[in-house]
Amino acid sequence: MTTALNPLLTPADQVDARLRDTGQAVVAAAALRELCGVPPGAFEHWLPYWDALPPDTHLRDGGRYRRRRHSCFIVDGVAVAQVPHRPHWQPVEYNALHGGFERHFEPMPPQWVGDPAWGRLLIGLARRASALRGAQPWYVEAHPFRIDTTGGIGRPTPEGAHRDGVDLVAVLLVARRDIKGGETRVFDAQGPAGLRFTLAEPFSALLLDDARVIHETTPIQPLDAAVPGCRDTLVLTFRARGFQGPAGS
Repeated sequence: MTTALNPLLTPADQVDARLRDTGQAVVAAAALRELCGVPPGAFEHWLPYWDALPPDTHLRDGGRYRRRRHSCFIVDGVAVAQVPHRPHWQPVEYNALHGGFERHFEPMPPQWVGDPAWGRLLIGLARRASALRGAQPWYVEAHPFRIDTTGGIGRPTPEGAHRDGVDLVAVLLVARRDIKGGETRVFDAQGPAGLRFTLAEPFSALLLDDARVIHETTPIQPLDAAVPGCRDTLVLTFRARGFQGPAGS
């Protein structure tokens, strides 16, 4: 069995500087709550929503290991507005496997996005994007994921090491159950430098300057072949000047 590598954690008051200096920062759950101004337990109320994620029907590798939802928001200062439901789209330059076509997913439930802690999470992370790029409205896509091992292996990033074509990416680890693997890898987009570690604490988060780094997560396997496991995450992307979409859309 391989030994999980613990990430180097960044205190809340040093996150913006670390993102500027290195393009990445990992924060513990308590630091994330501090950045977003929410009390302990605020995010844990969302855990049942991962049990109700619909299957992802767009996987082009033939897999059936991913479940997800997708909703979009605009964050402008302390104002958060959900936009009409829209498909997810990425150019092939950023996602060679699933780019270039519209992917339609079920939206997040109204009671989830109506939770005050949800808005505080988006506002707190949007401040990190503004610290990187300057204060402005942020176009946010939210992706709750479950990767499972019912088929023997699950791939958190089937497209491989990649960028997302946005300004800031936040990957929140929600749960790991009965799995091995799922190592996070972050590489300098312009050179060989890189980091590898395993996110394990519920609602700890990896923050990425998408222009400077590429990232991936290694496949997961069950600890016991008779007991399927899963890895739950929440991925939030923040982009200036609009959502990604086909040319002319």
